[in-house]
Formats: sequence, structure tokens, C-alpha cells
Amino acid sequence: MPVALLALAIGAFGIGTTEFVMMGLLPDVADDLHISLPAAGHLVSAYALGVVIGAPLLAAATARMPRRTVLIGLMALFVVGNALSALAPDEHWLLAARVLSGLPHGAFFGVGAVVATQLVAPERKARSVSLMFLGLTVANVVGVPLATLMGQQAGWRATFLAVSVIGVAAMAALALLVPADGPERRQEAGLRRELAALGTLPVWLAFATTVAGFGALFAAYSYVTPMLTDAAGFAEASVTLLLALFGVGATAGNLLGGRLADRSLRGTLFGGLIALAVVLALFPLLMRAEVTAAVGVTLLGMSAFVTGSPLQLMVMEKASSAPSLASSANQAAFNLANAGGAWLGGLTLAAGLGTTSPALAGSALALLGIAVALVAYAVDHRRSAPTGSERLVASSARRESVSAGG
Repeated sequence: MPVALLALAIGAFGIGTTEFVMMGLLPDVADDLHISLPAAGHLVSAYALGVVIGAPLLAAATARMPRRTVLIGLMALFVVGNALSALAPDEHWLLAARVLSGLPHGAFFGVGAVVATQLVAPERKARSVSLMFLGLTVANVVGVPLATLMGQQAGWRATFLAVSVIGVAAMAALALLVPADGPERRQEAGLRRELAALGTLPVWLAFATTVAGFGALFAAYSYVTPMLTDAAGFAEASVTLLLALFGVGATAGNLLGGRLADRSLRGTLFGGLIALAVVLALFPLLMRAEVTAAVGVTLLGMSAFVTGSPLQLMVMEKASSAPSLASSANQAAFNLANAGGAWLGGLTLAAGLGTTSPALAGSALALLGIAVALVAYAVDHRRSAPTGSERLVASSARRESVSAGG
């Protein structure tokens, strides 16, 4: 695989670390800024808000710029956002800095996915996207635990300064390793045509599949800690290790999904969604013992992230004249899935359906994702089928060919 993918993975590692580390640092931030824990929780939502806003806007604003320049600029914005987080004197400053940190997230992954697919042969596109996302999944295994530990030992501000350093390293790697755009880049569609490409039904069905599929994950994962402690009986000190197992499963699923999707994009997507629905449906049983709970958390990460590369590549293919914008918008869909899935899982808890009920809500969302994907398949099949006039022309051509041969 091209070494340029390493630069994209470094950027993804930094982004993944800063996105999830706040969850582990909330008590430290709350104590230091003298705010309540629920108020500190808004800092997680602020980052997600930045992703949803920034993904389509920054991708649209930079649509005609050289992609290597765009990636470096996005990482520069990421560095500034994290540096300002480290310097925040109060809650409001930190909220604004977290929104700023989230702005480049979606556009970086969106544009990066396009660059990754252009670095390899067509039959290795999904694998290239999975290697870029590898930085994100490894961040959950290594980056987030280490950054959390650093924040607890040296203060939460040190964590965000360290993440800024990772961002600077990513900028240098992007400048050195990612090649400049080829001449075909100048032939691509303008912004107006790119926006028009997003208005097609197949593109929106792909977005809907992303929201439902990853909403299924976050419906359960958002409440996995009480499942592990209250249902499975783990001590709170063990949760960090178990979440690392989720990251291991996500990493394995991401790599597996990239390989399988290069053979069958839609088959991998359906297989991943079915596996996710089954794993989540079994969660109430898996959470009855510590060993099976650990297995369940690992399988949850694996089954969910098998679908990551196929979903990203499918959106890019459905909007082939606007790959950067569509790919970036799909990152906004991932974050809508995060918020929507967590909300739905919370409703089941509020209704008193039990600690593991969010997993069943997630299973229902996965089934919804399968249904949407089936509709998308039917639409594609119908659009690719020849019309009556096309069949008539083809039939006439065959008759003429037979007559000429006779």
C-alpha cells in the first residue's frame, strides 16, 4: 500500500483521540472549571456539532482547491482548535474550542477517503479507505487510554497540547507523503454540479443506511458501561480494558471490511449489518456473565466497523461527480447516527425496559439499516435495467446481426 496512506492514518489517529478522550476527562475538566458533570458533558456534544456543521460546509468551500492543500489546512484548523482547548480559561471558551476542533473532522475523512482511493488500483479502493480509518480505530485502543492517563496525571490541558503535536506531525506527513493532484483534477465538476449530485435518491439512501447502521452501534455503545457493571458484574476499574477490547474488535472489523468490500461491496454491507443486528439482539444474554460480555463487546466493535469502509465507498460511488462533498457529508451522517442512536437508547432506559434494552433498540436500528439498503439495491437495479426502447433496439440489433450472418 502507498506510504501516503500513513499520513492520512496519522491525521485520523489524532482526530479519533481528541473526539473520544473528552469522555474520559469529563470529571477532571468539570473540577478544574468548576462546572457540573452534565454541563461538562456538553463539551462532547459541542465537538459533534462542529463535525455536522463543518463536514459539508468545509468540503463545499474547498471543492476546487488542491486536495493535499485542503488536508493540510484542515489539520492546521484541528491543531488550532486543540491548542485553544488547552488554553481555555472557562467553560464557554472550551465549548467554542471544541466546536472549532470538530469542524475539520468530517471534511478530513471525506477528502482523505477520496485521496486514498486515488492512490491505489480500483480493486483495492475499499482496503485503502479502511487503512485510513485504521488511525481512528487504533486511537480507541491506544490513543484514548494513553491520552486519558496523561490528562489524569499531568492535567487535562496537557492532553490537548499533546493532540496538537500529533496534528502538527500529521501536517508534516501530509506535505511530504501525499502527492499533488493529477491533471484530471482540473476536469472535475464545479461546486454547483457537486451540490446537484447530492440531491439524487441513491445518495440519500446511502446516507440513511449510514445513519441507521451506525445509529445501531451508538444506541448500545453509549450505555455499554452500565451494561458491563450492572448487568455483567464488572468492577468499574475494568471498564477501560473492556473498551479497549471494543477498539480491538473495531480495528479487526475495519480491516476485514476493507478486504471483503473490494470483493463484494454490497455483500459486505449486508453481511455486516446482519451480524450487527444479531450481536445486539444477543446482548441481553451475553451480558449475563463476564466472559461472554467481553466477547460481546469485541464482536460489537467488529460487526459495526465491518460496514465502515463499504458505507463510505458506496456514498462516493453514488455521487461520483461529487466524491469529496458526498464523502464529507457521510461523516456528518456518522455523527447524526451517534446522537440519534444515543437518544433512542436513552429512551428505552427512561421507559424502564432494563439496563440492556439499548442493545435491543440498536438491533432494531440495524434491521432498519438492512431495509434501507435493500431499497437502495432495488433502486439501483431498476435504474440499471434497460428500458423498453433500449430492449427493442438491442433486439433489432441482434436480428440484423443474425440476418447479416445468414
